[in-house]
Amino acid sequence: MLDTILDAALVQAYRETAYQVQGPAPFTLQVGQASAALAAAHHQHGVDCSAFITACNPFSRRLDDAANADRHAALGRELRQRGLPSQEGLGRHPSGDWPGETSHLVLGLARDEACALGRALEQNAILWAAADAVPQLILLR
Repeated sequence: MLDTILDAALVQAYRETAYQVQGPAPFTLQVGQASAALAAAHHQHGVDCSAFITACNPFSRRLDDAANADRHAALGRELRQRGLPSQEGLGRHPSGDWPGETSHLVLGLARDEACALGRALEQNAILWAAADAVPQLILLR
């Protein structure tokens, strides 16, 4: 069993979510499934890792659209200030029971840094992928 305080149903929902990367050549990430498009993005940016992170709905507490938009914009500004390339994204569970969460695919963000950022944003989990371009669900609580 995983060492987490998170409900098993919530963890399963994270595993089932489609993590959509937007842009000129959009693609979708799934936990545990290799992504040729992610590998290509790694290669294009000269990195060997990436993270898919949201600032929305801290600790799974629903915020209104305006508050989530402000958090997402602040995350974008922080990534730019840190010089980290990113692409807009959206995490959405196929059931539609939870609103999609705007996110960023952050290229070149090491696992420890990604976890620290996710914790600072009060997130339960992030996706992180190494050079193999297989997104891993990283539980933060």
